[in-house]
Amino acid sequence: MEFRVLRYFLAVVREESITGAAKALNVSQPTLSKQLMELEETLGKQLFIRGNRRIALTEEGMLLRKRAQEIMELVDKTEAEIGGADEVISGELYIGGGETAAMRYIARSVRKLQQEHPHIQYHLYSGNAEDVMERLDKGLLDFGVIIGAAQIQNYDYLRLPATDTWGLLMKKDSPLASLDCIRPEHLLGLPLLCSRQALAGNELSGWLREGSEHQNIVATYNLIYNAALMVEEGIGYALCLDKLVNTSNVSGLCFKPLEPRLEAPLYIVWKKYQVFSKAAEKFLMELQEAINTPSDI
Repeated sequence: MEFRVLRYFLAVVREESITGAAKALNVSQPTLSKQLMELEETLGKQLFIRGNRRIALTEEGMLLRKRAQEIMELVDKTEAEIGGADEVISGELYIGGGETAAMRYIARSVRKLQQEHPHIQYHLYSGNAEDVMERLDKGLLDFGVIIGAAQIQNYDYLRLPATDTWGLLMKKDSPLASLDCIRPEHLLGLPLLCSRQALAGNELSGWLREGSEHQNIVATYNLIYNAALMVEEGIGYALCLDKLVNTSNVSGLCFKPLEPRLEAPLYIVWKKYQVFSKAAEKFLMELQEAINTPSDI
């Protein structure tokens, strides 16, 4: 399987037609059709459902699309790292992470590095810990910011000098808005929106104690923005981390911390035995300096 053919395949997926893909790739339609048929023969699977107006993917075709995208991202990343000029630190840096105010450590390191090495380009990926670690393992990310200590033993890591605090996001006219903090008994019977990662990792079960099996979970989320919109619309209350949603005077929402206090540690991780590009080495040095410098984050 050649990289060139994978690019052809992805072009057909994108254009949903061989004619459109051939035009975009500047190759003849017969040549492209032949390459795709040879790809199907090589794999021994039908990849396309060929219709009159558009091409759709079979189940095997959808799997190949996912893998081909990952492969080509890794190829492009590798070419960019190797192709950088020796005298200038350049290239691309891929950083993933969950939603946390501690991403400011990353942002401040990038800002300083940008001043010294303006030819580095940064790519940010947002996702929960499972998403980030999967992309790290596949080489699609250089670094990942992980909330909580889930499986960090599989990586090299630095602990960030900050923690995120769990609490309850609600409308300001909620009966619970007058409380200073939220205790487990306050949640009984409430419609709750909860992080899928927190549920899967039992991050809240210890705090909820015996009430964990009797909670009314009406929705789950992986990133808080859309969940906050559902809270605004009165769907329920969101168990989430602090500093991620606007709860200022102009907002209709407020955040109340849990009691007993429940905090999540924060780490930046990377693959063990990873060979860093020069750009990645410089970034890690800047981040270590930022971590060792007193901050108001």
